[in-house]
Amino acid sequence: MRDLLKSHLVTVQNQLWEISDSLYHHPELGDQEYESSKRLIKFLEEHNFVVEKGIVGRPTAFKAVYDSKKDGPTIAYLSEYDALPEVGHGCGHNLIGTMSVGAGVTLSKVVNEIGGRVVVLGTPAEETNGAKVPMAEQGIFDDIDAAMILHPADESYESGDSLAMDAIQFDFRGRTSHAAASPEMGINALDAVIQLFNGINALRQHVTSDVRIHGIIKDGGVAANIIPDKAVAQFYVRAKDRTYLNEVVHKVINIAKGASSMTGAEVHIENYELSYDNMVTNHTLSQLFTANLLSTGVKQVKKAKDSYGSIDMGNVSHVVPAIHPYIGLDSPGLIAHTREFANITITDNTHQILSKGALALALTGYELITNNETLEKMKGEFRQTVLS
Repeated sequence: MRDLLKSHLVTVQNQLWEISDSLYHHPELGDQEYESSKRLIKFLEEHNFVVEKGIVGRPTAFKAVYDSKKDGPTIAYLSEYDALPEVGHGCGHNLIGTMSVGAGVTLSKVVNEIGGRVVVLGTPAEETNGAKVPMAEQGIFDDIDAAMILHPADESYESGDSLAMDAIQFDFRGRTSHAAASPEMGINALDAVIQLFNGINALRQHVTSDVRIHGIIKDGGVAANIIPDKAVAQFYVRAKDRTYLNEVVHKVINIAKGASSMTGAEVHIENYELSYDNMVTNHTLSQLFTANLLSTGVKQVKKAKDSYGSIDMGNVSHVVPAIHPYIGLDSPGLIAHTREFANITITDNTHQILSKGALALALTGYELITNNETLEKMKGEFRQTVLS
C-alpha cells in the first residue's frame, strides 16, 4: 500500500508544485487569500472532494470532505496559505497549504477500499487572527479523529510545544491642553502608556522564564505642544500554558489600571486578535509521523526544539489529537519570515521535499485508519494528557 500511495502522489505532484509556486508568486495576507483558497479548492474538487466554503464566518476558509461511506476514522489535514507583508511567503505557507491538499487527495485514492473519511481544512490568517481558533470553538473538529499540519523549516523537527498567547490593546483617553501654557488642565494619555511599559518591565522579574511580553505604542499623540488625549499600546503576552498565561494577563491588566489611576486617563482594554492556546503534541501520532517522514528519504528528524512562538494549531490540540512537526528545506540556519525563506520554497529541491511531506502525511493517515491499536493508543494519550 505504501507504494500505491506513492504512485498516487507522483500522479499529482507536478500539479502540487505548480500550485505552491503560484501561491508564492501571488501572496495574499490573512483573510484576503481569495485566489489562494480558490486554487486549493479547485484542486480538491477535481478529485471529488465536497467543499463547503466560507466556514466559521471566514470567507477564505473551507472544509473539503472525501467520504468513503464506510466505517472508519476521520483524518484531517490543515492547510495554511496566508502570506506576510512585504516578504510574501517567508514562512512557507505556500508549501503548508499544498502539502495538506496533496496528502488529502493521495489518501482519498485508497479510502474507498479501507474506509474512513479524509478532511482538508482551509485555515486562513495563521499569522494574525488564526481561523483555527473559531474552528476549534465551533465544533469543526468534533467528528475528526486526528489533525495534522506540516510546517517547513531549516531542518526537520518533531512536533513540540508552543506558547499560549493573548493579544491585548490598551486604549487610554485623557484631555488635551496646551503643554506649555496650561499643562495643569490636561490629562496625559501618553504618560499612562509609559507607566504601563514601566510597570510591565518591573513585572518581568516576577514571572517564570518562559513568559514573553512585548509591545508597541500605536498612538502617542500628534504634536509636542499638545498634551495627548489618546494613546494606544498593543502587547502580546505569552506563556507555556493557558492557565499560567491567564495569571500573567491578570497582572498586566492590573498594571494598566494602576497607570490609569496614576495619570487620570481612562483605559479601555480589549483583545485585538484571537487568543492562541499552547500546543499539546500527541506523541503517539508524532512518533508515527516521524517514522513515515524518515521512510520517504528524509535523513534526519531532530527532537522538538524549544519554541517561544504561538500558533493557532495549539487551540486545535486541545480538542483533538494533533501534531505540528517541521520538514527541513536542507538549509540549516535558514531564518523564517525573510525573503530568503520565501525564495527557497520554489526551488527544484524544495519541490521534492514538498512531495515527501505530502506522502508522509498521507502514510500517517493510512496507518491510523488501518491500525486500530495505534488509533486507540493515540486517543488514550489525548484523554490522559488533555481531557483529564
